[in-house]
Amino acid sequence: MNRRRFLRHTIWATPLLALADAFAVEPEWLKVRTVRASSGKSTHRLVQFTDVHHKGDRAYLQSVVDKINKLSPEFVCFTGDIVEDTKFLSEALDLIQAIRSPVYGIPGNHDYWSHADFDVIAKSFSATGGAWLVDQGIVTTDGKINIIGATCMKAPNIRLRAGMKNIMLIHYPAWVEKLADQKFDLILAGHSHGGQVRIPFYGPLMLPFGVNQYDLGLFQTPSGPLYVNAGIGYFHLNVRFNCRPEITVFEI
Repeated sequence: MNRRRFLRHTIWATPLLALADAFAVEPEWLKVRTVRASSGKSTHRLVQFTDVHHKGDRAYLQSVVDKINKLSPEFVCFTGDIVEDTKFLSEALDLIQAIRSPVYGIPGNHDYWSHADFDVIAKSFSATGGAWLVDQGIVTTDGKINIIGATCMKAPNIRLRAGMKNIMLIHYPAWVEKLADQKFDLILAGHSHGGQVRIPFYGPLMLPFGVNQYDLGLFQTPSGPLYVNAGIGYFHLNVRFNCRPEITVFEI
């Protein structure tokens, strides 16, 4: 094969390989990312996952739970969107309840739009030793971390606690701008899915509302470090490119 023919074949093959990656490889190619959120000595280790959008793929969600359990975090934070359709809620909660660390979670917009029963969700999260936080805060059992959970419906209700780490859970990343002059040790968000399709040197093709510039990764904000997670599931199309689903480990 001469050089010209090789280049022609390469040009034709590249978009086909990209499509194969986007539809067949990346959607369930789960990544574990580790983020050190503070400059000092870390004293706590936690995991974040978000935007499950469970649609009945039990094996995939089970693999997510298995990876979280292998990481053995002190606790787990979930930042919204368990399901889009409540017929999948029971199965999703059964799997989440199998996480062997306390799970603290908040609702996402799809949890509201699907009319999910928050009392049922709260019982499942409580069974892990954690809590379903609907505009409220809770102190972890060791008395060292205050976790505050906001809903998607109104500006967050904030009560910082002195002498301990304060972690804020929000679904919409842009709501970091509603935290006023409060200062947190860590702010966790979801919702964006990282755009699902990210073009190198350009960024996400599309983003939902409530994201602004906080599309994916770690951002330093006046209210503290904000991390926006790429999520586990998908919305609309089961496609990801340059944006693998992720579980994030934090050391604070």
